[in-house]
Amino acid sequence: MSEKLQKVLARAGKGSRREMETFISAGRVTVNGKVAYLGDRVEGNEQIKIDGHSVSLQSKEDELCRVLMYNKPEGEMCTRKDPEGRPTVFDRLPKLESGRWIAVGRLDINTSGMLLFTTDGELANRLMHPSQKVEREYAVRVFGEVTEAMLQTLRAGVKLEDGPARFQKITYRGGEGRNHWFHVVLSEGRNREVRRLWESQDVQVSRLIRVRYGDMELKRQLPSGGWTELNLQDVNYYRKLVKLPLETQSKVKVDEKAMDNAKSRRIRRSVKKHQHRNQQATRRRRS
Repeated sequence: MSEKLQKVLARAGKGSRREMETFISAGRVTVNGKVAYLGDRVEGNEQIKIDGHSVSLQSKEDELCRVLMYNKPEGEMCTRKDPEGRPTVFDRLPKLESGRWIAVGRLDINTSGMLLFTTDGELANRLMHPSQKVEREYAVRVFGEVTEAMLQTLRAGVKLEDGPARFQKITYRGGEGRNHWFHVVLSEGRNREVRRLWESQDVQVSRLIRVRYGDMELKRQLPSGGWTELNLQDVNYYRKLVKLPLETQSKVKVDEKAMDNAKSRRIRRSVKKHQHRNQQATRRRRS
């Protein structure tokens, strides 16, 4: 049975469906030597290339869906390679024999916290798509006076330059002086949406941390800059959430311990080694 070309490419780990649609529209994809167009369908036995490089196709049955949870620090870019040489969220991820890690959405350079990666482009696409209404929760520190009228406005909705937006839930978490912490919930991931909503009320966001995606929270013992691979149960939570078939296998061993203090320390040491190598490389470039 034929499938949309962008869906097949996403499953092969070349990016999300949205990214693949962009590639196709730009004329970067060929099928059996001919430039592909949006709307093209394939059977899976064609010769498909991106920028002249052959794509190794995978059937739905052959691909093993893997998901990582990453604790993004501030200062990292959500891109595979930054032209200015800044660190990216992909720098420390484990190497794959085939395919590649796909980020589930983005966090801007000044935002930290929970970022998911997967090898399954269809899962990434559905988790990001507004139609699925997957909740994202953020811890936000704001600077400025916040009134109940402002909060009601943010719950009811304001008009941003790319359309109406609102917080589904706002919870006050304390603060001193003009600095206050709130937890806010959205079910879409537009560019800088949390910051822009607060800025619409003339309030400045001084810290922003994503703490939850769906019902799964950022693991407290996962250090900044560290990642952990989700087990079969957690992978299938996300697959079920967006109505995808459940997996029966996982790279994570059934008896492997969950995040504990020892594992957290190992990850923290690995992060420090990576940061040290990055600092040395930066000094070499500057010298």
